[in-house]
This record gives sequence, structure tokens and C-alpha cells, in this order.
Amino acid sequence: MEIGTPAHPSAKFEIMKSICLAMILSLSLGGYRTEKPITISGTVYDQQTNATLGGVAITLAGTQVAARSDANGHYSIQAEKGKYLLFEYIGYESKRIKVGENNVIDVHLIPAKQSLDAVVVVGHGKQVAAEMEGSVVAIRAGGVHRMAFAPQVYMPRPINTESYKGFTENKFHNPLEEALSTFAIDVDAASYSNFRRFINNGQLPPVDAVRIEEMVNYFQYDLKGPSTGEPVAIHTELATAPWNPKHHLLRIGLKAESVPTDKLPASNLVFLIDVSGSMMGPNRLPLAQASMKLLVDQLRSNDRVAIVTYAGAAGVALESTPGDQKIKIKDAIDALSAGGSTAGGAGLQLAYRTARQHFVKGGNNRIILASDGDFNVGASSDGDMEQLIARERQSGVSLSVLGFGMGNLKDSKMELLANKGHGNYAYIDNITEARKAMVTEFGGTLFTVAKDVKVQVEFNPAKVQAYRLLGYENRLLEKEDFNNDEKLGGDMGVGHTVTALYEIVPVGVNSSYPGDVDPLKYQPVKERSFVGNRKEVATVKFRYKDPDDQESRLQQVVVADRPLELSNASGDFRFASAVAELGMLLRNSDYKQQASYDGLIARARGAKGADNEGYRAEFIRLAESAKLLAKSNDFAAGDE
Repeated sequence: MEIGTPAHPSAKFEIMKSICLAMILSLSLGGYRTEKPITISGTVYDQQTNATLGGVAITLAGTQVAARSDANGHYSIQAEKGKYLLFEYIGYESKRIKVGENNVIDVHLIPAKQSLDAVVVVGHGKQVAAEMEGSVVAIRAGGVHRMAFAPQVYMPRPINTESYKGFTENKFHNPLEEALSTFAIDVDAASYSNFRRFINNGQLPPVDAVRIEEMVNYFQYDLKGPSTGEPVAIHTELATAPWNPKHHLLRIGLKAESVPTDKLPASNLVFLIDVSGSMMGPNRLPLAQASMKLLVDQLRSNDRVAIVTYAGAAGVALESTPGDQKIKIKDAIDALSAGGSTAGGAGLQLAYRTARQHFVKGGNNRIILASDGDFNVGASSDGDMEQLIARERQSGVSLSVLGFGMGNLKDSKMELLANKGHGNYAYIDNITEARKAMVTEFGGTLFTVAKDVKVQVEFNPAKVQAYRLLGYENRLLEKEDFNNDEKLGGDMGVGHTVTALYEIVPVGVNSSYPGDVDPLKYQPVKERSFVGNRKEVATVKFRYKDPDDQESRLQQVVVADRPLELSNASGDFRFASAVAELGMLLRNSDYKQQASYDGLIARARGAKGADNEGYRAEFIRLAESAKLLAKSNDFAAGDE
């Protein structure tokens, strides 16, 4: 065919066919992705509360690839570098994140200004959005959000309702203005096990969940017990402060007497067990049941146990039974199941009434409450609970509290109940912690040797420029309360140790603490004058009552001005200081100064000691994880 000669129609068709095939091939090759997908994983958090979010929808933008975070907020999805991941959740603002080199992406979602936790239409009925979860699509029509759910999937939506009592950390005081520091001792350890739960779930705890004194007092320390007939011995140690070498750290240690189990008084116990709907789940009622059965194994024939339960109403699940009838008691515990609302006030009243009916004079009369603290029927406010316990504690019945659960733990209420009820508060996050509270520290948990224990420290202004108590913010007392036997202190059980730490700014050190104010106009300026012994830094007074007495007794010791180098301090001193330093970092304390994760971890390693139960080794692992999480949060904050 010559050039310019018209082509045959069939030839034209073949040419066009070839061109189309070439274009399709070109488009296909042009759209072919040579980038191999990688697995992206991470955890989704609420930016305000730092709680994990389950059920978050994660989509690879522009594709059908999707995933959903699990109950612990964890997710995993296949994606290519350079693509975007879209995170969507009811009641939160959506977030787009570009996939880069890092295959671990933690995400913090911001709660929406208008909550979508309202009634939504599902088929021909309706249900509260907070009670549902599924494949969710948000449709905006006429300015109104309509939520469509895949009908085959309905799951409880995890809403974090945990509550912690806020407090302002202790500041530095000038002994010329405030020479006395007074507080009630605290043997609770709930804050530490709660911190462990958060870290093991891949997140840092809320600031108000970190109580430094409870973290420090989670651990047992090698202190010598009393030898003079007193129930408690007092010890002090002064050394360089780890986070500021110019400052000193004073450790005050109390050690309660140890009593063999067969010498302990008979127990009249009432297990008050929350069986409401909020206790459903493996880390709630089943763990509470397992914990109580561990305690049953420690009981003797002269001990007695009754079981009171509460949900929509309170009832007696087991009448008071001798402690050697272990099968009967355990069968009653195993028969419990969760469901209904939470009549906590009625449960407490019935438990106190049951305890009084079987009261053992000179014995250990105690209610052991197992709950998440979520009271919502009857007497439920903190004030109601406090008034109820104030009336009942005069009967001689103590109240100890075991906290369970996550996502709805009412820590503030649980701590209040124990403090006002002459008892202690522990948070049980796993069966190992239950064993610690119910078996290893059985005597300390249940048997009081000194009640209403208070400490008052007088600092010598000739030696001390400023001082600060680490922790105990919820246990501070007025100076007049120390000698007032009507004011409650803390209780110490058999073998308990209690540690308090003071940071001290010595006289002559150039420091910004406690701060500077203008000279007073209407009274003379106080000067540092010498009264008493120049070699004394402080005097520590300790006041307590015997379990059956109403009048307190006094002990006191003097702290000599002989600070040790930190390296020469005892292993217990160095380890306790490491725990306190971690607490300051977790709280982002205004007074953390030169505190560091690396420093406290190294110090804790060097002070681990025998550690037969492995608690100190566990602390080191948790501190290392906290360091990584803090670093990850810093990166995430920078990205956002």
C-alpha cells in the first residue's frame, strides 16, 4: 500500500485495536506499585486521658484496606510508604497520618467538641451509641449526624470513666515560717500496681494516678523491728539527693513488729463483694474471686468469714462460717456472678451489721471490700460514704479495700473508703498481686499493731534553708492535729514498713527554693538564729495508739547533720529514691530538677539486692518501659 493511500476498513480496525491495547498496557504499567506494603502497628489513645481506645476504625486512604483497634487499643494494618492512614472513632476528631519509615505509629485522638454519645437509629429500634460498636459510617445530612452500624456487629464500647482525686504536689517550705511538717502515715500501695497496669498496657498513667508515697511503700525494706516492747521502731538516714547533688534527702523509716501467724488474734471477716454489671470481665469479678480464695487458704479454725454481696440490692451470700470450712467458703465464692446496678451504700451497711453481729472482742474485726468503686445506687457520693464509715468505725470494725478492673476504676472513692475506715487500699491487677496482698503480706494486710499513726518533723533553721515532703499530699495534717487524738492517722499492720522522704536545701546553698518575697512592712524580718544543738538537722516525732486504746503514745528521734554520699547510702535508701524519682518524672513534677530515667534505672539496678520475690527486678523493667513510652509520647507530640 502506497503512502497516502486510504487504508482498508479492516486494517483501520486492527490499528485502532493495537493502539487501545498499548494504552491499556501503558496505564496498567504506570499504575503498578513497586512499593511493597509493610505492616504498621501501634496503639490508639485518648489525648486528654491517655486511656486506650478500642474499636477505632483505621483505613488506608483511597483503598478498601481497613482494620480496627482491639480492646487494648492495639491495631495492625498493611500500608505502603507515602500513603495516609485515616483514624476514625465516634465522639473523636478524625486524624490522617502519613506512613513513613517507622512501622510503629501510636496515635492520640482528640475528643470532638460535640459528643455523639446520643441515641442513634438502628433498624426499627434505637440504642445508646455508647453501648454499641460496629462498622461505623458517619453521614452528614442537613447538619445532622446520622450513624449507620453494620447490623451484624454489636460490642460494648470501652468508655474510660476512671476517676482520680487531683492534688497539688508539696512545695518547699522555709523552716523560719513553717518549722513543722505533719502527716498521717500511709501503707497503701494501690498507686504502684495501678501504674504497673498502665505500663503493661502500653501507656503512661494519668498524673493524678501517681502517688509517690504509695509507689515507694509498695516495697518492703530491711529495717530492724522494735526491741523495747513498742509496736513500731523508727529509723532515719540522710544522704545526697540523687536529682540535685547540692541538696540532701532524708529518709524516715518505720518498721512494725512481726508476729507469727499462730499468735495473731482471731479474725471476724466479712467479704463485701461487688457483683454488679460493672464487675463483668476477667480482670474484675473472676480475679476478685481468685483473690478471696487465696485469702481463705490462710485462715485458721478460730477465724470466721461471712460473704455479703451487692448489685441492685445487698444480700448475704454466706453466713459467718469457721475458717477451716474452706470448701464451703470457696463454693460460695465460686457461685457469684455479675449483673445489675451498684447499691454500694446498702452493701456497706449490711457488711457492718454482719460484722457487728459476730464481733470478736480483742480480735481482728474487718470488712474486706472487693470492687471497682463504681457506686451508683443509694448512698454513693464520697460525702455519703465518708459519713457512713465515720459512724461505723467507732464499733471497732475496720475496712480494707481491694480495687479491681480497668476503664471504670473509681480510685478516688476507694482510697477515701480505706483512709476513713481504719484500713488499707490495694489495687489488684493480676493474680500475682493478689498473692502478694493475701499470702506474702497476709499479716500486714489484715492485722493492725498500731493505729492512728502520725509523724511530725521539726526542722532546724540553723541547718535547713528549705524542705519538701515527697508525696503524702492526701495525708497532710495541721500541726495541731498531731497531739489531737480525735484526728485520724494511718494504721500499720504486722511487719509493715513505711518510708517518707524529705528533700532538704542546706543553709548556705545557692537555691531558688523556697522562693523569695518582699520584706514584711508590719513586723520584723525573722533571722536564722541558733537555738538548741547545731549538729541536729531535725527531730522526728512519731505518735500512735495501740489497736484497742483511744489515747496515743509518743516516740521521737533526732537526725544528726552527717549526710552520706549517695554511693555510701544503704541499698534500701538508693532503691527508694529511685522509685520516688520515677514518680516525679511520671508526674512531670515542678521539682524534678535533674531527675532522669537513666539515672534512676542505674541506681535501682545497683540497689536491687537479694530480691527473692522479684519485685525490684520488675520495677526496673517497668521503669525502662516508662522511659520508652515517655520518649514515644514526646515524638508523637512533636508530630502532632
